Amino acid sequence: MSLLHKRLFFWSLFIAFGIYTVVVFTDDAGDDMGAEYFTQEAANGKLLYQKYNCTACHQLYGLGGYMGPDLTNVMSANGRGEFIVRAFLKSGTQKMPNFNLTDDEINDLVAYLSYVDKSGISPVRDFSINADGTVEVFSNGAKE
Repeated sequence: MSLLHKRLFFWSLFIAFGIYTVVVFTDDAGDDMGAEYFTQEAANGKLLYQKYNCTACHQLYGLGGYMGPDLTNVMSANGRGEFIVRAFLKSGTQKMPNFNLTDDEINDLVAYLSYVDKSGISPVRDFSINADGTVEVFSNGAKE
């Protein structure tokens, strides 16, 4: 392969990479399924989640620590729900420390976890990977 062909090949790849990058970063990722649930209380709860470093032990959307359970759908899970979440936040458990949260902080964290519960599914059980690297999630056989 001559030097001219190598340069042409390089610049073709470079331009293709640039175009693909622009397309990926300007493509709309979709609507937030839980946008109406992101209230001021949920925003405060998100800040509390970060302040107390809950990600060190818990996961959201499959990302985070492994010591505690994934909290993505804890509000709607069988055998869980708001009352159980409030009890854990109020008194802690053997593995989860008692952070001595106020009632307002507990309400904010519950609002945030409700938002997270409405905005995603974890773990994703049925999905396909497209040729361009994007992931399509299916729920009960239907595309979301």
